[in-house]
Amino acid sequence: MPILVGDYYIPDLKLPEEHRPIGKYGRMHREYLREVHPARLNTLILTGELWTYLADLNEQAQERLDAIMEQMKAAEGVTEELKRTCQMEWVQRCNNIHNRAEEIVLHEMIYS
Repeated sequence: MPILVGDYYIPDLKLPEEHRPIGKYGRMHREYLREVHPARLNTLILTGELWTYLADLNEQAQERLDAIMEQMKAAEGVTEELKRTCQMEWVQRCNNIHNRAEEIVLHEMIYS
């Protein structure tokens, strides 16, 4: 039922509640939508699907990042053995892999 405010009726919209966090990638994509696709952002807001959409995207992006990192670690020989023998090199290579994998995820999922 609409609510009467002065001379105007305002719709009483009830949006579904979403309790999952939107996370880093959800926030980045929301900002991308705000800057590049404002009509899409408004549609998601008005239909009440924004939070669910961003939470799903964040989960998918995190899963994709983990999968890419595991593939890169296997391809480049970054193993637990390397971690035991030379920790600083292992950290350096893992950070490098993480940064490259994140760039892939950002290009494929967040800024597209």
